[in-house]
Amino acid sequence: MKTLSVILLLGIIGLNPAGNDFTSDVFETSAGDLKIVFVGHGTLMFEFDGKVIHIDPTMREADYAELPDADLILVTHQHGDHLDMAAIKHIRKADCPVVMTQTCMDQLENFEGGIIMKNGDNETVSGIPVEAVAAYNIEHTRSNGNAFHPKGEGNGYVLTLGGKRVLIGGDTENVPEIKALKDIDIAFLPMNLPYTMTPEMVADAARAMQPVILYPYHFGQTDPEKLVELLKDEKNIEVRIRALE
Repeated sequence: MKTLSVILLLGIIGLNPAGNDFTSDVFETSAGDLKIVFVGHGTLMFEFDGKVIHIDPTMREADYAELPDADLILVTHQHGDHLDMAAIKHIRKADCPVVMTQTCMDQLENFEGGIIMKNGDNETVSGIPVEAVAAYNIEHTRSNGNAFHPKGEGNGYVLTLGGKRVLIGGDTENVPEIKALKDIDIAFLPMNLPYTMTPEMVADAARAMQPVILYPYHFGQTDPEKLVELLKDEKNIEVRIRALE
């Protein structure tokens, strides 16, 4: 059975536009503490081994002029609640790589220093192993029949940090590529309708991959307690609810 030593820390690191304090959880790893800061929606910040990693930073969720500069930035896809150049410009150091999809790059003009990762790619960026995982819709579509997130346009990412594998799902459903992941210690899976997963889809993905800790995120108006109920008999999965609407 997988084990994960956990220390929970609630702390103030800044204020989001609504004036709410951010909270964070801290996990012990073989290379020191990993601090995960819950900024909001699909936006996260990690602090690990002296580095700051920003995931899908957006000014909608925080004033990035007030947040720490980044050593690595990850962008899952091109939608405005995930790709925000104003936020990136506030936190990006001159040598900070920005990992993104080709669709993100196509949307930006005169952007230098981006690292394009396709579904299935593996790279070590800023000393951190990064795996790009497919993130897309199978069932949920727009009125014209097109998927909200077509296959190949978006990434999830698996980061290996001090031996712990952390999945940031991006905007996805319970697609085969997500369900096939193994040895995931911490998983962030989206649950806002109609754009990503139902609670049942998240539960299905979680049962397949068996993460030690599962955070529903990007869940909008979907009730995360439904997921808790669906997974109540999964003794090896701890569902944690944080302010990630």
